Amino acid sequence: MLNVVILAAGQGKRMHSDRPKVLHPLGGRPLLAHVLETARELGADRICIVHGHGGEAVRQALDAPGLAWARQEPQLGTGHAVLQALPFLDDAATALVLYGDVPLIGAATLRRLLAVADDGLGILAAVLDDPTGYGRILRDAGGRVTRIVEQRDAAADELAVREINTGFMAAPVAALKRWLPALGNDNAQGEYYLTDIVGLAIAEGTAVATAQPEAPWEVLGVNSKPQLATLERIHQQNNARLLMESGVTLADPERIDVRGELDCGRDVAIDVNCVFAGRVVLGDGVEVGAHCVLRDAVIGAGTRIAPFSHIEEAEAGMNCLIGPYARLRPGTRLGDAAHIGNFVEVKNSLIGDGSKANHLAYLGDATLGRNVNIGAGTITCNYDGAAKHRTVIGDDAFIGSDSQLVAPVSVGRGATLGAGTTLTEDAPPERLTLTRTRQVTVPGWKRPAKKEG
Repeated sequence: MLNVVILAAGQGKRMHSDRPKVLHPLGGRPLLAHVLETARELGADRICIVHGHGGEAVRQALDAPGLAWARQEPQLGTGHAVLQALPFLDDAATALVLYGDVPLIGAATLRRLLAVADDGLGILAAVLDDPTGYGRILRDAGGRVTRIVEQRDAAADELAVREINTGFMAAPVAALKRWLPALGNDNAQGEYYLTDIVGLAIAEGTAVATAQPEAPWEVLGVNSKPQLATLERIHQQNNARLLMESGVTLADPERIDVRGELDCGRDVAIDVNCVFAGRVVLGDGVEVGAHCVLRDAVIGAGTRIAPFSHIEEAEAGMNCLIGPYARLRPGTRLGDAAHIGNFVEVKNSLIGDGSKANHLAYLGDATLGRNVNIGAGTITCNYDGAAKHRTVIGDDAFIGSDSQLVAPVSVGRGATLGAGTTLTEDAPPERLTLTRTRQVTVPGWKRPAKKEG
């Protein structure tokens, strides 16, 4: 049985922010959300989050069924924090201690830690070229762990040790219930260190074993905005590597941001500086041009998205052409082979198969049939100042340039609207409808001129 304790009570003063540290985003999600995902991946039977600074905001943002919340107030160290979680843990379980501000820890590494812990105490260690700031793992001549000393309490020879404690530990809950109440705070910080349970375990004759992370960046924490930025780049590089290993072509793996989940089919190509947020699905053969932003979007196979296009909470069918500089807003659905061109905005509209709005148009709250042509400068006037109204355009209709369709209004199948039409009544099918005054040329008219002097 596995119980997970996530320490998330820190204030994060060096973040210089009113937002609780564990709610700062990495890859579009709070730091703590990444740790929770890993805990669930391990199949944890119980998860207890120890919260403190900004605790209610943290709980409100991430609370879910099955989570237990323990409050640490005041914050008196990591040992004191885990102590607050003990009432929520099962005596027969192994407890795994994670950190809400160390978001990149991998499930494979934690499984290795749990394996070495067995019925004893497992510590995740790492050897760093620069161990500054970390507690050092001290061993005897036989290589057995004797204790962990925090940097502030370490002697000069101890500071020279490069093997550090990452903070991740696994131990039987029953043992923690013996060790944690026995901790003292006679140290430079006046805190109850979780690492001091090592000495208590050794004194009992409990085995203490160490495991190593698969990659050094897994154990990097966030205490400042520069550190957050460093982890963001690592996270995005990991995303890029996984995408390319699955067959996605990235023009430059250093210039892509996945802020959620990106699911790609075969032969997908993504140009530089694209942002994918929420859940985005790209079908086989989709091409995404440079500088595009897609959020919660589904794009059908063979569709091409030209540069600088924005797609949010929208769907596109197969073999569509979108952009450049197109915007698909929430509620938009494009049928197969639809064209939405440059400087066209579509909102809450259904665009039928083969229909086209190639430039300079606004389609809001509209339903277009198949093979409709929307001329440049056309808009649906969907809002009367109080309510939204719908425009319906039948199959094979042709809407001339610079037309305004004042909703609610419909255009019949095969109808044509002449350029410059302001449509306020339904247009019948297979007919030409236009609203146009007679052209007049005024004889003798002269353009006004500025008076001199």
